[in-house]
Amino acid sequence: MLAYRHAFHAGNHADVLKHLVLVHVLRHMNSKDKPYWVIDTHAGAGGYALHDPAAQKNAEYAQGIERLWAQAPAAGQRTVARAGGEPLPDAVADYLALIKEFNASGALLYYPGSPAIAHRLMRPQDKLRLFELHPSDHRLLDATFGAQPGVQVRCADGFVALKSLLPPPDRRAVVLLDPSYELKTDYAALRNAVSDALTRFAVGTYAVWYPVLQRRESHLLPQQLRRIAGQADWLDVRMQVREPDASGFGLLGSGMFLINPPWTLHATLRDLLPWLTGALGQFKGAHFALEQQAS
Repeated sequence: MLAYRHAFHAGNHADVLKHLVLVHVLRHMNSKDKPYWVIDTHAGAGGYALHDPAAQKNAEYAQGIERLWAQAPAAGQRTVARAGGEPLPDAVADYLALIKEFNASGALLYYPGSPAIAHRLMRPQDKLRLFELHPSDHRLLDATFGAQPGVQVRCADGFVALKSLLPPPDRRAVVLLDPSYELKTDYAALRNAVSDALTRFAVGTYAVWYPVLQRRESHLLPQQLRRIAGQADWLDVRMQVREPDASGFGLLGSGMFLINPPWTLHATLRDLLPWLTGALGQFKGAHFALEQQAS
């Protein structure tokens, strides 16, 4: 039974890290004229109203995007100075300026999901393929993006559907894989999907979001993905911003594991992670890790 809906978590600290990385990857793809595809295996509803009851239930955005919102650049700007006159990291300013484009009033009312961010950054020659199994989220996703040029929305298992899309015609693609991990079987399904995708399209950019949890599967996943990547370039970034709750559970942080990442990403993350961890950290032990294998 499908129960997970991202609306309850929209704009949280995990979204901030995931979308900072996604924006950088897509801007890098846009640096060449050749078309590319963006494939989102678990697209959700595509975007979220933060005043909606689902988003308000736990108000997770208050510990995520809302912490950064006051420092968002003015419309049309890509750089901004923070308190003390020191500029924000460029990638953070770029990300915040993009989020601000979805909130024309200047108030933080809406948080775009990965589909909305990809759609805003893609060019006329690029394609967007979106998959979502939850019926309610699929209806919202299809209503927003189904009729857009270059976009296809399907109510299907993105892990399964991925097989039919690789390799893409122009042999350039970013594949975002971010299941909910609500079920332990999601971990094995993810590993199988990435392994199969690499056999079909070894040069694609694969971006895997994963949760940092007090769960064995969560701890093992990055190492398993490194083995699957083999000799390919990879980058693993993770950030822990909170401690476990009294029962030892809760989303402590998140990570992004990329296979064939942009060569510029490591330096960008190296510069912004100290600032971002400080901005989003909820306890004194908040920390990050950044590792890569680069040829």
